[in-house]
Amino acid sequence: MTGREILDRAAAGELPDWTEATPARRKHMDRVATLMARWADGLGLDRVQRTSWIAAGRLHDVLRDADASVIEPWLPAAFRDLPFAFHHGPAAAARLEAEGVSDDAVLDAIRYHTLGSGRLGPLGRALIAADFLEPGRRQSGSWRAIRRARMPDQLDAVVADVVRKKLAHGLESGTRLRPEMVDLWNTLVRQ
Repeated sequence: MTGREILDRAAAGELPDWTEATPARRKHMDRVATLMARWADGLGLDRVQRTSWIAAGRLHDVLRDADASVIEPWLPAAFRDLPFAFHHGPAAAARLEAEGVSDDAVLDAIRYHTLGSGRLGPLGRALIAADFLEPGRRQSGSWRAIRRARMPDQLDAVVADVVRKKLAHGLESGTRLRPEMVDLWNTLVRQ
């Protein structure tokens, strides 16, 4: 199967057979993919781009519920020093690339969806927003709904709101801010 076929199948709802995601996680992935489809349509993306956006939404947590023995063999060396909660994205991207997926925007979106990165383009930024704003997340429901309603027309402004909320949570809880997320913030506010 080619990398494009993997993305086409994911966009249609078929996950790779090596997926490690609970039923609840799969529902989350479907909700994220639904948002990505809506936003891709709102931006008027062509069929291939739209498929990539939906596939990224459906594949972003494909290894989220895997244990370390499954994730670690796929984890690139550059990500090994991160806390385990950040490993599933880079490992999934590496696995998809090994399977033939070559769409850099999709791979980067999946790789950095929890970590953040100033190098992300619209697809990657939208995935960060969709993952955070999907309607199954009950906390701050009205805050999330207001931002979903502003998408995709105000993509960067909404992503900045999401990143600000993530950084504020880190500051309030006294945890270390990820430099990658700070880099994304700095990139957004520079534009």
